[in-house]
Amino acid sequence: MNTFDDDTELGFFEEPRRPQRHERRRPRAQRGGSRPPAPPPGAVALTRLAGLVALAIAVVIGLVFWVGSCQGQSKHDEYASYVARVLPLAQDSARVGTQLASVLGAANLSTSGLEARLQSWWHEEQLDYAAAQRIQPPGPLQSAHDQVLDAFQLRALGLAGLADTLEQARSKSPAPSTATVASELAGQAQLLTASDIVWAQLYRLSATQVLSRQGVTGVIIPASQFVTNADIVSARSFSIVYQRLGTATTGGGTPSGLHGSALIGTQAIEGNNKTVTLSTSTSAPATISVSSALVIRVTFEDSGNYPEVQIPVTLKVVVSGESVYSKTQTVTQILAHQQQSVDFSSLQVPTAAFGREAKISVSIAKVPGEVRLDNNAATYPVFFSLAPS
Repeated sequence: MNTFDDDTELGFFEEPRRPQRHERRRPRAQRGGSRPPAPPPGAVALTRLAGLVALAIAVVIGLVFWVGSCQGQSKHDEYASYVARVLPLAQDSARVGTQLASVLGAANLSTSGLEARLQSWWHEEQLDYAAAQRIQPPGPLQSAHDQVLDAFQLRALGLAGLADTLEQARSKSPAPSTATVASELAGQAQLLTASDIVWAQLYRLSATQVLSRQGVTGVIIPASQFVTNADIVSARSFSIVYQRLGTATTGGGTPSGLHGSALIGTQAIEGNNKTVTLSTSTSAPATISVSSALVIRVTFEDSGNYPEVQIPVTLKVVVSGESVYSKTQTVTQILAHQQQSVDFSSLQVPTAAFGREAKISVSIAKVPGEVRLDNNAATYPVFFSLAPS
């Protein structure tokens, strides 16, 4: 007799049920919490690749900025090196212009001496021109640098022209008139003035604009001004120079002929354009209103028969015997029988001088060969008052 029923027998011999493929086994719980899911295949490699790409991009950007910085520094150094070579030539040429003005106003001027100096300066400008030709400017500055050469050439030609004009005037018989020679000298000197325009407008301004377009900072294009005062190379001034050349002594001795200066008068020009003429009379002292606009004008004349140069004019203010103001100005040159005015401004008159006895003294210094000196100076009694506000 079978003691097991059919159900029991079937259950005993039946194989255990296997999970189907589409079913997933649940992971066993770990102690301390659940484990995060593992990244999908290839995610780690992709992350590493992205990091490497980012690093490569950062390196490339850094290299670009570094190369750009190096290029900018290299460009700055190139332009700075160029300017460093032009600067001494610009200064040397401007120095010649200063020397020319000084010699033309010198008291011991002579024809031979002036011609020799002009020839020497002409040679210096030629040397500056040759040195400028050897300079290789940065490409964008080539056109502007050509103007440097033009400026030096104009200066050399102008100086040579002045020397030639004087030599021809000296060798002609009969001698040409002063007006004719002065006009010819002024014509040659126009080349000197033109050189300043070329340097300032066609070179310096143009080169500065190039630097701005190139993004170059901290580099200054040098100036070079040959004629600092246009009156020095005018026909009027050369007329004085030529007259002096005909009468100057070469050994530093006393000039012959009549020389001298004569004081014409002194005026106080107040802020309201009121003019007070000063008098040497002690019985009628002038009252002067003091303000920042007050000007004391001294007028004198070349009383000799020859032009004079470098004439000092001095003004002093004395209050109760004590000097409170003193100033000297120099007149560069003056023609025979010509009048010249000298203005003294910014008089520093102390408030203690108001309402007290004061004196203004004016004197014209003696010129070489001058004999008469009694008409060179004057003293004017005055009263100072504070100008109404």
